Amino acid sequence: MQINSLHQTIEELSLNAWPSLQTVVYDGWLLRFADGYTKRSNCVMPLYESHGQMTEKILYCEKLYTERGLDTVFKITPFARPSQLDSVLEGQGYRMVDPVYVKTAVLAELPQPADYAYRIDERLSDRWLDELAQMMPLSDKQRQTAARMLTGMPLRQCFVTLHVDGVPAACGIGVIEHGYIGLYDIVTSERFRNRGLGYQLLLRIFRWGKQNGADKAYLLVVQSNQPANRLYDKFGFETQYEYWYRVKSLKQDE
Repeated sequence: MQINSLHQTIEELSLNAWPSLQTVVYDGWLLRFADGYTKRSNCVMPLYESHGQMTEKILYCEKLYTERGLDTVFKITPFARPSQLDSVLEGQGYRMVDPVYVKTAVLAELPQPADYAYRIDERLSDRWLDELAQMMPLSDKQRQTAARMLTGMPLRQCFVTLHVDGVPAACGIGVIEHGYIGLYDIVTSERFRNRGLGYQLLLRIFRWGKQNGADKAYLLVVQSNQPANRLYDKFGFETQYEYWYRVKSLKQDE
């Protein structure tokens, strides 16, 4: 399957919005490293045409990730190159994990949000990161890595928190580029779930996005996350394509 312009746009937007700490460009593949925080920032992404010998390239990738104490992870889209990469990885013992939907929506007229207290920061703050770390939850190392990844980004960002009775209840990130707002780290605190707060959080993010020039939205959501998919359906999100990861763990290699 050839990558079309929309697919390429979304792939590039998501790369920019959720960065790694280091990237190695290797014959059409991007090798991303971020101390193991999220597969998306710690994987091989076969974006462009590849000309090298595939088996040798896979071994080289495994060497770089293993040296850093990381599992070797490949992100596989329907347009990954070479086209037989997924089957080759499967034959080498790579497990398929976390199939993901890539969805987009047009930001039509939005209803008025409910009267929950909220805060929008346009730069990452320790306060917002502490709130995310408690809701996810994140370890101290993961929190530190997230701070390094999200600080100083040149793109327009918002970090939104909803409060219930003075308590942080839901938070998320919006990132704007080329008229799209991307959603990241959308999470509701466990004690406040099933109260419609995710919907209210997205209303705040999308309204901010529209005020700052976005008229479309995109997101990446794990297919098995049914509550999240039901939430996004309410805003008219439609699946554009899917991807998944192939993982060879360090323990598997021992």
